[in-house]
Amino acid sequence: MSGKKCIPTDSELAILQVLWRRGPSTVREIRDVLGHATGYTTVLKFLQIMLEKRLVTRDEGRMTHVYEAADTEENTQERLLDSLIHRAFAGSSSQLVLRALSAKKVSAGEMKMIRSLISKQKGMTP
Repeated sequence: MSGKKCIPTDSELAILQVLWRRGPSTVREIRDVLGHATGYTTVLKFLQIMLEKRLVTRDEGRMTHVYEAADTEENTQERLLDSLIHRAFAGSSSQLVLRALSAKKVSAGEMKMIRSLISKQKGMTP
């Protein structure tokens, strides 16, 4: 596999979210957080695939292998967002923002954060 980071599937993202919240975890610990409806071998298989894709790392120094997210949540979100912008919005960030703001009511706190980001962007442009 190339050095380029992969975009995780929905199932892989659920596992990554557990790892970001809990930190390094065993298969059993991840399965416990996901719920017992998800089988141990299913979680293990996903982690093996994710290891090949370089989405996780594995510490084999103990009796039970411990998995950790290979990248931060923020970096993964950026890759997911970049992929979405290019696939669904023809590369237009503004179209994504307009669609997002029109799709769901924005709280006052969120609006304040959005305004702050816009102000920072204005300050960055010549």
